[in-house]
Amino acid sequence: MTQRTFSLITATLFSLIALLHAFRLLRGWHVTIGDIVVPIWVSWIGLVIAAYLAYEGFKLSRARMT
Repeated sequence: MTQRTFSLITATLFSLIALLHAFRLLRGWHVTIGDIVVPIWVSWIGLVIAAYLAYEGFKLSRARMT
């Protein structure tokens, strides 16, 4: 697997994660892990981090590999 392919696949996965966080924020979905309810603000952090990693991955996949 080339670096370009790897970057494209991981960027796509991070994009999906960012979209899920965005949907949770827009729809108000509740997430419970065991007995703990995950606060909505966690999705804001997850959205920012996942979107940034997706952006960097797509940028890297477009970069000219030498």
